[in-house]
Amino acid sequence: MRELVILSGKGGTGKTSVAASLAFLARPVTMADCDVDAPDLALVVRPEPSEPHDFRAGWLAVMSEHICLRCGRCAELCRFDAISWQGAGGGRYVVDPLACEGCGLCERVCTRNAISITSPLRGWWRRSTTELGVLYHAEMDPGSENSGKLVALLRRQARDDTSGQTEWLITDGPPGIGCAAIASVTGAAYVLFVAEPTPSSLHDLRRVAQLVAGFGVPAAVVVNKWDLSPDGTEKIEAFAVAAGLRCAGRIPYDQAFAEAQIAGKSVVGLGDGPSARALEAVWRSIQEAVRSPEAPSLRVSQ
Repeated sequence: MRELVILSGKGGTGKTSVAASLAFLARPVTMADCDVDAPDLALVVRPEPSEPHDFRAGWLAVMSEHICLRCGRCAELCRFDAISWQGAGGGRYVVDPLACEGCGLCERVCTRNAISITSPLRGWWRRSTTELGVLYHAEMDPGSENSGKLVALLRRQARDDTSGQTEWLITDGPPGIGCAAIASVTGAAYVLFVAEPTPSSLHDLRRVAQLVAGFGVPAAVVVNKWDLSPDGTEKIEAFAVAAGLRCAGRIPYDQAFAEAQIAGKSVVGLGDGPSARALEAVWRSIQEAVRSPEAPSLRVSQ
């Protein structure tokens, strides 16, 4: 099963719409929405309701108030100031979950075993059925950490569960260059960058291309809404050529993107149109690139 990861240096470039359209063209397909902080691929592919699975990661100290003697040794030794006294005379020691690093020192020094280190609930993940194939999607709880681990879990589940059943795994990656983006790239067959013809998009494309170059994964770039700024499009494609990126195509500005989102469909699934035909050409280019025996290495300067 070949995995195509779709990334963007910034949000709002149309990455998810492109991912949904390529999944439509590759059907039956396995999909993974690895933008676990703000997943929205499900809004386009409309999965059947499914039961969520808990995602636990990291470590957190938990205080048992009925056992605690209020000696204060744990608060005294905590170098992260994660344990503090709250209340007046009848107060208690409490753990701040945002400050606790889960190091376990408080558990070791407590003579009453009133503190335990647990793996807290950080979010959920689902395996859902759609008309295009199986979708693996997840969401982190607000402010939670370990998004990279959740992304790795999603991709591993997608591969293990559907290996040999579909030819393609289409992964809708997160924007930016954080932990979730790093976890989305490792072991992928190919990466497609979605960019806009703007200076900010070009700047962020450089950063995410540097990230992917470090993993040695071949990549291509497609310019969305290219006709809004032909000069900006040429600058992005010039950077792509210099960096060893394949220019997979141009997608024109098209109201069909908004209409498809309202209808809960991909742009290609909505019907024929200029953007749908452009996406079909992009898909042919990606297939040709992935199946090519030789792929150029990225050359992205710092």
